[in-house]
Amino acid sequence: MVLVIFPYKMYFIWISGLDTACAVSRQICFVLDLVNDAALIREYCRMHEPGSVWPGVIEHIRAQGVENMEIWQHTDRLFMIIKAADDYPRLGASDAARQDSARWEAYMATFQRALPDAAPGEKWLPMRRIFALADHMERSSS
Repeated sequence: MVLVIFPYKMYFIWISGLDTACAVSRQICFVLDLVNDAALIREYCRMHEPGSVWPGVIEHIRAQGVENMEIWQHTDRLFMIIKAADDYPRLGASDAARQDSARWEAYMATFQRALPDAAPGEKWLPMRRIFALADHMERSSS
């Protein structure tokens, strides 16, 4: 386990190599709920369609060392998967990008509902990996 700050919070996360082409990268998974309102959920999903996320937000995410990010949705539950560089999180975003990201996060908070075990002000909670097929391949092939 490694201590990681995301965003402005400290978490312990599971680190796994994602592919052999990258010297070191991490996969980090988070969970969050949305307000259980169909219209708000549709708007939240629309705001995450290609071309809808503000350019400064994308710049801020990339500047932190995020190589890939996906958000998956089922009803009011969200699951975020981040593939991050070994030096994530970086502090290289411009002031404008950081400001855009802060405004985006404030706006997205109107759609989001913290999980019951979240600390005050905490939204996306890190998940713990409990299964990896690769960990079982050697045993099943013998």
